[in-house]
Amino acid sequence: MSSTPTAPQWSSHFAFMMASIGTAVGLANIWRFPYTTGTNGGGAFVFIYIVAALSIAMPVLIAELMVGRRGRNSPPQAIATVARESRGNPLWRHMGNLGVFGAILVLSFYAIVGGWTMAYVLELASGKLQGMDAGAVAGVFENLQAAPGLILFWHILFLALVVGISSLGLAGGVERLVKIVMPLLFVMLLLMVGYAAWIGDFSAAWAFLFTPDFSKVTPGVVLEATGQAFFSISVGLTNLMVYGAYMNKNTSIPRSSVTIVAADTLVALLAGLAIFPIIFAFGLNPAEGPGLVFVSLPVAFAQMPAGALLGALFFTLLFFAALTSAICMLEVPTSWLVNKTNWSRRRATFCAGSLAWGLGILAALSFNLLADVYPLGFIPAFATTTFFGLFDYFTSNIAMPLGGIFVVLFVGWVVARHVSADELGWSQQSNRYRLWLWVSRVVAPGVLVLMFINNF
Repeated sequence: MSSTPTAPQWSSHFAFMMASIGTAVGLANIWRFPYTTGTNGGGAFVFIYIVAALSIAMPVLIAELMVGRRGRNSPPQAIATVARESRGNPLWRHMGNLGVFGAILVLSFYAIVGGWTMAYVLELASGKLQGMDAGAVAGVFENLQAAPGLILFWHILFLALVVGISSLGLAGGVERLVKIVMPLLFVMLLLMVGYAAWIGDFSAAWAFLFTPDFSKVTPGVVLEATGQAFFSISVGLTNLMVYGAYMNKNTSIPRSSVTIVAADTLVALLAGLAIFPIIFAFGLNPAEGPGLVFVSLPVAFAQMPAGALLGALFFTLLFFAALTSAICMLEVPTSWLVNKTNWSRRRATFCAGSLAWGLGILAALSFNLLADVYPLGFIPAFATTTFFGLFDYFTSNIAMPLGGIFVVLFVGWVVARHVSADELGWSQQSNRYRLWLWVSRVVAPGVLVLMFINNF
């Protein structure tokens, strides 16, 4: 049997699903997915991404929810509890410590991009970009990055919102937000798709996304698609382990995981259908890269009818996606501090948020005052990598895949079979349990190791 619950509980299954989907649906879906799809050839990348989401990312998601619910605590403590119950080494808890540190680090620079979305809502809504050419629109983004005071203002404003909402507690803050924001996000995204279909080249976008050209597939594309699926669903840093700790015992982990992955994938595809029709209609480059959303898309908004309104709507959508993901990131160190120190939730939230803010200052100034500072410049591979790039590299290329490897190895080889079968609600002799165990023990770790090596 699991330990006595020490964590709060979700008030309903709907609240849990909205919070978990909100964690998975973030900037990786609406910002990163379109440009990685664009730079990797379209349809074939999308096909591999969907396969990887179901076969690699979902087993890690199931594992995180399982350990969280069984341990009923913050990730390090939950892992230690499950390890003891399975007669495993308690040192596995350091996997959770990696997640706590990684979550703070991700939040530190994620909040910078979240701040950009807030700034762009105002820029688009004010109509300032209307009629601007590509050079002028690009200059707006460059000016935002180049102004230390401005980028720090939006960074701290975004973090203050995250800390403020989280400090209100699970029911009063997190649940109340996601119950409103997530349904609204889906409605806004559907409106965006409808408008893009009306004003843009929808047939070209559909063909680009869903007509795979497998001649463009390389090992790098496969690993990039797998990585996008992994990061999009937000697994590897034990983010969803902490939400699993709040789950009701009667909630089905496998069914919930399928719903989360399906919703996350649907949002990514809808984001593509909202963005690419506009990109193709205005003759922009789908392989633009990270600037696709913050530079190329505003160029199109500046030239289209009702572009100011549509642009403001799009960046509001992006802001909501960033906010729900950021709140889950903060929940990881917050739950750890509450359980480790017996601090109040408000105090723990403020301390964790302050640490993310402090690290975020270094990342924010990487675009201006610290643009020529390369912390690991003595290593050739990082000779020109700023604090922002270093934080991004460590979390995306090291902490997340490494954390994912540890999670699936832990549930596959350390967690006792009666424990995992009980949490999944499956018989140990059933084919689905055996398939899940084989994927967790062999397939997922193997692919994640290859992805980890490729990232280096």
